[in-house]
Amino acid sequence: MEMSLTRINEVAIILYAICVLLYFIDFLHINRKAKRAAFWLLSIVWLLQTIFLFARMFQTGRFPVLNVFEGLYFYTWVLVTLSVVLNKFLRAEFIIFFTNVIGFIMMSLHTFAPTQYVSAAVSSQLVSELLLIHITMAILSYGAFSLSFVFSILYTFQYNLLKKKKWGKRLLRIEDLSKLDHMSYVLNVIGVPMLLLSLILGSIWAYIKLDTFFWYDTKVFGSIMVMLVYSIYLYMRIVKEWQGKSVALLNIASFLVLLINFFLFGSLSRFHFWGS
Repeated sequence: MEMSLTRINEVAIILYAICVLLYFIDFLHINRKAKRAAFWLLSIVWLLQTIFLFARMFQTGRFPVLNVFEGLYFYTWVLVTLSVVLNKFLRAEFIIFFTNVIGFIMMSLHTFAPTQYVSAAVSSQLVSELLLIHITMAILSYGAFSLSFVFSILYTFQYNLLKKKKWGKRLLRIEDLSKLDHMSYVLNVIGVPMLLLSLILGSIWAYIKLDTFFWYDTKVFGSIMVMLVYSIYLYMRIVKEWQGKSVALLNIASFLVLLINFFLFGSLSRFHFWGS
C-alpha cells in the first residue's frame, strides 16, 4: 500500500515537471496550446493528489495533517487546487507559473523525504530514484542547450557567409537565419526550466542523502552560474529584444560556461559522481 501510493506521487511529479515546463513556455511567449496542455496536466496532477489524499484518509482513519509531512502534502494539494482555479478563471500566467514551482518543490520534498516511510528499503529506493530523475532532467536540459549552441554556431557561420556575399552550396544547405535563431531560442526555453527543476531535485537529494551539503561546492556554484547565464540570455532576448548575431554570440558564450561547469567544476566537486 505504501509503495503503491508513492508510485502515484512519482507519476504526479513527472507530470508536474512537464506542466511547469509548459507554463514556463506560456509565461515567456504567450502560447495558448502550451497553456491548455499545462492546464490538463495540472488537472491530472490534482486528480492523482486527491486520490492519494483520500487513500491516506482511508489508511489512517483521520484527516492526514497531524505531522509535518502530511501537512506539507496538504499544502501542496491546496497550491495545485488554487492553480487550477486561477488558470480556469483568471489570466495570471506569472502567478500560476511561480505557484507551481513552489508546489513542485513541496511535492518533491514530501515524496522523497525518507523519514516519513516505515520501510527502510522503500526510503532507500526512493532516494535513488530521486537522484535518477535529477540526473536525467539535467542531461536533457544540457542536450537542449547543446542543440541550441549548434544552431547559434550555424547562425554565425551563415551570417558571415551572407555578409561576405559568399554564395554557394554550403549556404544553400544551411537553414535561413530566422529559423536558426528561432530554434536556438526555443531549445533554451525548454532547457532553462528543465535545469531549474533538476537543481531543485538535486538540492532535495543532497539535503536528504549527504551529512553536509555545501551551497558553495564548485558543481553547485557552476550549475547556478549556468542557470544564471541562460536566464540572462532569455532576458536579453525577450525584454531587451536582442536579435541576430549578438544574441547568437551570447548563447555560444553561455554554452562555454556550461562546458566549464560540466568538465572542470564537476571534477572539483566534493560529492558529484561519487556522493551516492
